[in-house]
Amino acid sequence: MYPLLFRAVLSRFDPEFAHHAGMVVIRVLGVPPFSWVTRAIAAPSADQQVSALGLTFDSPFGVAAGFDKNAVGVRGLAALGFGHVEVGTLTAIAQDGNPKPRLFRLVADRAVINRMGFNNEGADAAVRRLEKLRRRRPKTVIGVNIGKSRVVEVERATADYVASATKLAPLADYLAVNVSSPNTPGLRGLQAVETLAPLLRAVQAAAGSTPLLVKIAPDLPDEEIDAIARLAVAEGLDGIIAHNTTISRDGLTTDAAAVEAAGAGGLSGAPLRERSMEVLRIVRAAVPNEFCVISVGGVETADDVRERLDSGATLVQGYTGFLYRGPLWARKINRGLRRPRP
Repeated sequence: MYPLLFRAVLSRFDPEFAHHAGMVVIRVLGVPPFSWVTRAIAAPSADQQVSALGLTFDSPFGVAAGFDKNAVGVRGLAALGFGHVEVGTLTAIAQDGNPKPRLFRLVADRAVINRMGFNNEGADAAVRRLEKLRRRRPKTVIGVNIGKSRVVEVERATADYVASATKLAPLADYLAVNVSSPNTPGLRGLQAVETLAPLLRAVQAAAGSTPLLVKIAPDLPDEEIDAIARLAVAEGLDGIIAHNTTISRDGLTTDAAAVEAAGAGGLSGAPLRERSMEVLRIVRAAVPNEFCVISVGGVETADDVRERLDSGATLVQGYTGFLYRGPLWARKINRGLRRPRP
């Protein structure tokens, strides 16, 4: 049913408009009595729980940052069966992001190009929403992803991240430092080990006892990914999120003119699967077994999730698959994970 709806109706709408419309529905599904029905249909089974970061995740499969930028759909996403929701990316200073249009579908590749630019209402607005969520005791783990405010110079990035961490860490189950989006000028340069180490130390001090992870880019050379993974362990971080969107356009089947017309931005979706697996293996080989590794990129099916888990991922996240698989996506994955292996 959903594939037909997507082809006949949703694909005709501007992608960003469609996303916001979908989020309205998700928010409704998070409110009783709708949430009771949704949860009864989509909730993971008890045997799918995963222990990581000192937390219990109802399912190993969660929502990556970027889907719920302002922490407005957490309850609905939890009801739909996701084991955790990573909200954001949030910045200390509210910002509109890049000019529209900034989100483009590559339907033939089951992919998306975005150059959103950390559009969000800011840390203060998120604090108010997260405080309300905490009072209601949401039935899901909430991660908070933080990034650099665009108006802040790269040289002052550490103070900007610390400002966000100070406000948001007390309300987060874990905190993720995003230094890997391709849509904020100068941000990816922060991944250089000599720059990243002092930034992570400062954010870790601000985060206190909240588990801290760093989110990296897939476009780094393998040896730099290895170096960052080892740095994260040496600095006492709790995990790595591997990985963000890619600036590569290799291997796409969408017409080259259409890809060029979409322009700059990060590519997500099915084309990232192979590189995502490579990055996962590099990171897992560089960190201890107990170190949390969250794998993101090119995940659509239960078999994809199982492959990541078998390859060393502690948890798995998705985003673009929601667009192509629909609101029961997490339910399908959780049910698929329960089936015996062929």
